[in-house]
Amino acid sequence: MVTRVSTLGNYETVLANLMAAQQRQVDASNRVSTQKNATDLKGYASNDELLTAMQSVQIRLNNYTSQNSLVADKLTSQDTALNQVADAAQQARQAIADALASGDATTLMTQLQGAMNQAVGAMNTKYNGSYLFAGGQINTQPVTPQQLSDLTAGGPPNPAVSTFFKNDQFKSQAQVDDSTTVTTGVLASDIGTNLLTAFQTAESFDQGASGPFNGTITPAQRTFLENQLATWDSVHTGVINLAAQNGMVQQRVQNVGTDITSRQNTLTQMMSNITDADMGKAAADLQMAQTSFAAAAQVFQSLKDSSLLNLLKIS
Repeated sequence: MVTRVSTLGNYETVLANLMAAQQRQVDASNRVSTQKNATDLKGYASNDELLTAMQSVQIRLNNYTSQNSLVADKLTSQDTALNQVADAAQQARQAIADALASGDATTLMTQLQGAMNQAVGAMNTKYNGSYLFAGGQINTQPVTPQQLSDLTAGGPPNPAVSTFFKNDQFKSQAQVDDSTTVTTGVLASDIGTNLLTAFQTAESFDQGASGPFNGTITPAQRTFLENQLATWDSVHTGVINLAAQNGMVQQRVQNVGTDITSRQNTLTQMMSNITDADMGKAAADLQMAQTSFAAAAQVFQSLKDSSLLNLLKIS
């Protein structure tokens, strides 16, 4: 039995091999140039659901990272402002102590005014154009008095200290990961009620029968100022406690950020194990594909040259 050799069949076989070799060359070349096993999910058919799930988690973690960066910046701004208020309270306390030590209160009220300016300025701090300590009233200045005299205007009796604060009671919160929500808001009234009360008491005394503080301290003034030392110690401690609470939230956000970064790195490595090409194998596959393509092309050329048509001469 003689097997028939078909020129057309040979062409089809060689062309099929040529096209397959060309496709392998393209695939290997793409892996070498992109360093990836494929350019879309179709190339990862066996792992497409797993990759989609991991990409969704990665996107969510990236969103948390971006949001938490803003939260951390806000908390840092609050920390700075709270420490400025605490410093102002300490300055007021020190001014009273110095007056008692020297027996002269000539500059006391000026120093208290300076401390009040610093404290009020800190409580009216803005972050990204919004008042930090105003609660939900982010466009309203939360602390209104600017001068010591504002604290006793219209008195006696003195205005209620609560009227000097325009913040509401809303304390902002932030979800920093899937299971953690932290309270980031601090209210001006929580920071400054005792502070402004102490300033108001000093201003009221200065304007009263035993005032003003403008020279040598009288016995009545000494008694008053000695009692005020404990008040200012309490004011300072209260603000420091708020700063400490803010710091605890900062630490919590930082710890969550560290955990998220670790999870991101793990996910990136897991995805890399699926998507990243083995460059050594990809280079070898490219070399082999190029050789196969060249061989198939040579066979095609040989088949073309061996056609009977080449033996026929035009008469």
